[in-house]
Amino acid sequence: MDNDSYLVIEERVLPEIYQKVVRANDLLKSGQAASASEAVRMAGISRSVYYKYRDSVFPYTRQGATGILTVQALLMDRPGVLVGLLTVFYQRGANILTVNQNIPVKGRAYVTVSARTDQMEAPVAQLLEDLGRLEGVVRLDSMIDQ
Repeated sequence: MDNDSYLVIEERVLPEIYQKVVRANDLLKSGQAASASEAVRMAGISRSVYYKYRDSVFPYTRQGATGILTVQALLMDRPGVLVGLLTVFYQRGANILTVNQNIPVKGRAYVTVSARTDQMEAPVAQLLEDLGRLEGVVRLDSMIDQ
């Protein structure tokens, strides 16, 4: 059994090479690069550096920072209301994972949106406040899963 040991270090104090290794791995995972050779070329590092660090350098995401926000909104059945709701998520930097809209009944429809909020600069409370102020939003309920 390996006795691995880990350090968590702020990215800004590390040599840029480590960030480039992470970038190369991301390019491969996303499919933007078809091979390791292409990924290292795009990231601006040598293949030998990449192979040396590829399994040892990876981003760390703080526990609790990867919460998924689920919002259930009762919307008026009018053109532009749903797109307005989704636009606020986009403007605040939330990554929408799912959207589910029920068929409107009596001029209103329930919409459920789940989104990652870990890359948002503004707090989730600000996003919810902006959503609640939208014209056509009748009611808004939310839950964040951390």
